[in-house]
Amino acid sequence: MPVFTLGIEEEFQTIDPETRDLRSHMSSIVEGGKLMLHEQVKAEMHQSVVEVGTNICQNIQEAREQVSYLRQMVIDLAGKVGLKIAAAGTHPFSRWQDQPITPDARYDKIVEELQEAARSNLVFGMHVHIGIENREIGVYMMNALRYFLPHIFALSTNSPFWEGRETGYKSFRTKVFERFPRTGIPDYFTSAGEYDEYIKLLVKTGCIDNGKKIWWDLRLHPFFNTIEYRICDMPLRVDETIALAAVMQALVAKIYKLKNSNLNFRLYRKALLNENKWRAARYGIDGKLIDFGKEEEVPTRALIHELLEFVDDVVDELGSRKEVEHVLNILETGTGADRQLNVFRQTNDLKQVVDFVIQETSYGL
Repeated sequence: MPVFTLGIEEEFQTIDPETRDLRSHMSSIVEGGKLMLHEQVKAEMHQSVVEVGTNICQNIQEAREQVSYLRQMVIDLAGKVGLKIAAAGTHPFSRWQDQPITPDARYDKIVEELQEAARSNLVFGMHVHIGIENREIGVYMMNALRYFLPHIFALSTNSPFWEGRETGYKSFRTKVFERFPRTGIPDYFTSAGEYDEYIKLLVKTGCIDNGKKIWWDLRLHPFFNTIEYRICDMPLRVDETIALAAVMQALVAKIYKLKNSNLNFRLYRKALLNENKWRAARYGIDGKLIDFGKEEEVPTRALIHELLEFVDDVVDELGSRKEVEHVLNILETGTGADRQLNVFRQTNDLKQVVDFVIQETSYGL
C-alpha cells in the first residue's frame, strides 16, 4: 500500500481577552509567525482569522507533532500582542459586520464578486489533504469517499451559535458557507478527464480563474496530488483534529485496498448524500442518518461504529489505531458543539462559552 501522506490546515479565531469578542490581529501574528513558520502561517479574508498548515507528514504521529507545535506557536504569538486563540467553527456572539476584511487583491476580488455572502463568511474550518498517486486515482477516491462525508462531519460539529443566538444546529458554519457558489458535496465524475474538462469549462466561461475557486466539501486539489477534505468545523482539541484526520486517511487507504481487489464502492447521487449532510449539521452525532443500502434511518452513532469497523483492517498498517479509536471518546463525551452547549446551559453566558473554547484549544499541548 502506498504511503498516504497527510497535510492539515486549521483556522483559528483571534480573541480580545477582555470583551471575548473577535479582534483583528492586523497581521501582527502572521508577520511575526513568518520569521519562524514561513508559509505555514497566513492571514485569511477576515482580519480576525489566522490559518496554519503543516508540512507534508508521512504518518499520523508526525501530523500530531506538527499540529501541536503550530497551535502552540499561534497561541504564543497571539499572547505577545495581547490576544487569545480559540478553535471553533463560529464565534458564539461576534458580528461579522464588525470584522474588517484583510487588504489583499485576492480577497478584494472575492468580495467584489460575492458581496454580502463573502463579507458574512466569518467561519472557521479544518482541511485535511491526503496524498494520492495521480489524478485518475484521485477522482476514483473522490467518488467513493463522498458517502462518508456526513459521518465525518457529524463528528466535527463545533458551531452551535451565530451572532449571539443558539441556532438549533450543531454546525451552523456549514449553513453560512453554503451561500458561496460551488460548495457542498460534489457529484461524481467518470474520469479525471471529465473532471478536468469541467474545470476548463468554468475557467473558459469566466466562472472561475482557477480550480481553487471550487470550494466543495471534498475536492481533488487543482495543483497537488492530494484529496482534500473540507467539510469539517474547526475542532476544539488537537486530539479531535488528529482523530478526524486519521479516519480520513484510513478511508482513503481502505478504498484503495478495495479497488486493488477489484471491489468497487457503490456511488450515490449528491441529492441523496445531501440529506445526510443536513442531518449531521442539525443533530451532530445525536441524530439519525440514512443507510441508503438498507433504505432506512439508522442512529448516527451506530453508523460511525460501522465506519470504524470498515477501516479496521488498514489502521494497523497505517499505524493509526490509537488515533482512529479516539473517535470513541468523541462519541462518549460529545462533539465540540455538544460541549459548548453544555457550558451555555450551565451558565447562560456566551462569554463563558468563549473562555471554555480558549481553554480547550490549548488542551494537551
